[in-house]
Amino acid sequence: MNHKDHVNLLQNGIPEKGGNWADLGSGTGAFTLALADLIGPAGKIYSIDKDQRALKDQEKAMHTNFPSTAVEYINADFTHRLDFPKLDGIIMANSLHYVRHKDPILQLIRSYLRPGGRFILVEYNTDRGNMWVPYPLTYKTWESLAHQNGFTTTQLLATVPSRYFGEIYSALSK
Repeated sequence: MNHKDHVNLLQNGIPEKGGNWADLGSGTGAFTLALADLIGPAGKIYSIDKDQRALKDQEKAMHTNFPSTAVEYINADFTHRLDFPKLDGIIMANSLHYVRHKDPILQLIRSYLRPGGRFILVEYNTDRGNMWVPYPLTYKTWESLAHQNGFTTTQLLATVPSRYFGEIYSALSK
């Protein structure tokens, strides 16, 4: 996948420029860069990952590609409470599949969002994992899990082929 693919997975869930967004489990920032492209310099991104080196690499890429975008890099574990202002949106791209018990994390995520806030999940479209992707979830499973955790609407945004599990999808929940 390349930057255009990352943007395509997110774009239908981000209707306008600006806003305060977080990327939970951002890694080296492939989807953080796509988010920066979509919200532009009027927005702010909180990029959270527990790998400090990945955040440093991400910061360099962001400075090169989107120097006008405000990003706060936070070296932390997204499974623990974080201190944010209310957010317009949160993305989790290929990070929720590391969490076995998802309900507590989804409750945290909802608590970070302002009313009407958006949560975009990017995930492998399978319910069977492996040692590298231990707890993925299909879109159908995500719809059910999102609803049971208080998200009132969920919609499929996009899909792309994946050589690892056949397909990656993005979904918007509010």
